[in-house]
Amino acid sequence: MSAPDALPLSREGLEEWGERFGRAARAPSIVALSGELGAGKTTLVQAICRGAGVRDAVTSPTYALVHEYAAPTFPVFHLDLYRLDRPEELTNIGWDEIVTARALVLVEWPERAGDRLPADARRLLLAHDPGDPTRRILRS
Repeated sequence: MSAPDALPLSREGLEEWGERFGRAARAPSIVALSGELGAGKTTLVQAICRGAGVRDAVTSPTYALVHEYAAPTFPVFHLDLYRLDRPEELTNIGWDEIVTARALVLVEWPERAGDRLPADARRLLLAHDPGDPTRRILRS
């Protein structure tokens, strides 16, 4: 699923986009979600998970770092790397196994992974819309 370079979206639009993306997702796939605090990364992850068929409540793994969810055809891993200081810490959360699994891997704060983020990761960037605080800009 592809999005225009810069797509302004309401929360509802962001959720609809995420659900379409999740329905189209195939495993293995890694999605890197960047953006400042409060930009909507977790909201987008929740929508992608719904689209992929995850039935469980999807919550931010800020403290657990990794949540795994079952979807009908593949597992979904949701990682939040915000609390990591160095890419070397990824080893402690099973990073190598996760990014090589036949799974959909959704990574918030991917810049914390440094060069350990696979080059073929799909990159999405969320930002606040400076003209409308209720909207977000999605770049892919």
